[in-house]
Amino acid sequence: MEKESRKVREFRRREQEILDTALQLFLERGEDSVTVEMIADAVGIGKGTIYKHFKSKTEIYLRLMLDYERELNQLFHSDSVAKDKDALSRAYFAFRMGDPERYRLFDRLEERIVKGNQAPEMVEQLHSIRASNFERLTRLIEDRINEGKLEDVPPYFHYCAAWALVHGAVALYHSPFWNTVLEDQEGFFQFLMDLGVRMGNRRRREDMGKEPLK
Repeated sequence: MEKESRKVREFRRREQEILDTALQLFLERGEDSVTVEMIADAVGIGKGTIYKHFKSKTEIYLRLMLDYERELNQLFHSDSVAKDKDALSRAYFAFRMGDPERYRLFDRLEERIVKGNQAPEMVEQLHSIRASNFERLTRLIEDRINEGKLEDVPPYFHYCAAWALVHGAVALYHSPFWNTVLEDQEGFFQFLMDLGVRMGNRRRREDMGKEPLK
């Protein structure tokens, strides 16, 4: 029994090593340039061993994407967010914008996989996790609306606005022109996160009554 357990642990360790190595190669060389053979060589195993864990490169893509969404799911259910709902926005932006290369890779891969109707069961699993994240976010946003901290609009307005800010920030990060303009990328992303945290906050009544500056 102990031997079998050790075998399972080794299987999972190698699987994670394959995933970590594949992600690094996808980010460095582009997913289209990376073959299963290249991943196997980088890990130091045979190509056949890869197929004991994953049926195809598409399954590797989706497993990376599933793990990414699970990370966010764990974040939304963490004690820190449960105890301090104000920490939710910052945690979300930090997670999404903390690794713009990975975010852009997964966004690009998902569009391709869905359009090609590849691995539909894994795609359904991915969307199920994302739906769970959305439900969790909706409850947390509704609580903040009821507490008078956020504007009283449909919760998905807040969530979609956050997504749009992150998506735009990542596009800006990868733009050949704007990339040269952003001399302080880290400072800019921090500035955007600060904006995102305040975005959607309910304005005080005295502020709402003021005339806009001309």
